[in-house]
Amino acid sequence: MDFIDQIKQFSKRVESMKDSVQTEEATKTSIIMPFFSLLGYDVFNPAEFVPEFTADVGIKKGEKVDYAILSEGEPVILIECKWIGEPLEKHDSQLFRYFGTTKAKFAILTNGMIYRFYTDLEEPNKMDEVPFLEINILDIKDGQVAELKKFHKSTFNVSDIFDTASELKYSHEFQKVFATELQNPSDDFLRLFLTPVYSGVKTQAIMEKFRPVLKKALNGYINELMSDKIKSALGVNTDSPSDAHVEEPEEEPESEPAVPESKIVTTEEELEAFVIVKMILKDTVSLSDISYKDTINYFGVLYQGKTTKWICRFVFRGSHKYLILPDENKKEVKIELETIYQIADHSNEIVQVLQRYL
Repeated sequence: MDFIDQIKQFSKRVESMKDSVQTEEATKTSIIMPFFSLLGYDVFNPAEFVPEFTADVGIKKGEKVDYAILSEGEPVILIECKWIGEPLEKHDSQLFRYFGTTKAKFAILTNGMIYRFYTDLEEPNKMDEVPFLEINILDIKDGQVAELKKFHKSTFNVSDIFDTASELKYSHEFQKVFATELQNPSDDFLRLFLTPVYSGVKTQAIMEKFRPVLKKALNGYINELMSDKIKSALGVNTDSPSDAHVEEPEEEPESEPAVPESKIVTTEEELEAFVIVKMILKDTVSLSDISYKDTINYFGVLYQGKTTKWICRFVFRGSHKYLILPDENKKEVKIELETIYQIADHSNEIVQVLQRYL
């Protein structure tokens, strides 16, 4: 099994048990230790994976970090653990104290679900305040898997990871800044776009006039890029509507009266929404198991072609757009959308619905 498949399988395991893990010790033994075992470390070998590693700080003796990974007898990674239900904010201070007292080049702060990776980019032997990599094991991205694999015992190389850490850190920070600017463009960001296109005096009133225009323009441009990508995917990766339309098994009759096919019109917008859902689910099951059934009342996305295993439904009527999800009792939960691209904002809920059928 490839590393990425192992990570996805582990993600499902964490999702299934996270609500039943009630203590820090349970988090360590049921989630965190198996995670590092997945990275190739022998978590039961104290010469390699040391629990309660002593990291004396100044005059304070006996200070201990939860785990240390050793190489040739020296610590290379320090690991501080918290309960899976505990936010990690304000807990990096412990690692910060330990980091400068050992030869470890990397430190990891985790609650079993979130993993924050630190090093000393800003000042040698002093742990950075901002992690260069942060991973949510329940929502791990393909690019993050590649970075995580560098910490696998078989490929671990201090200099290689350190060389890419700076790029990762600042790339992540750039993305955060850009996301903030998309939601609420700052004056400096607005001037960057306004200067080449508006020659008048940029008074505060003018700035406020153009701020929502810039926000709409940038988000609209991103939506267009996404639309082009989806249309390309439609042309390459999806079946034609006549092929993708799934006939329901006789043992699963429709609860609503039959409607002549001629009255059911599958729109391009519905097909684009279908592709968005397939892209969300592509890492969970085979895309061949995801199909759709269009009805006169809604457009439904199904698992294994069964109406009893519906993942979500769309209702698009003019400017009114709704995403409908089933709760654990199959009761409909209706979510209003401004655009179909907001479906991606509900990726976790959609994946969770599918996982209930697996």
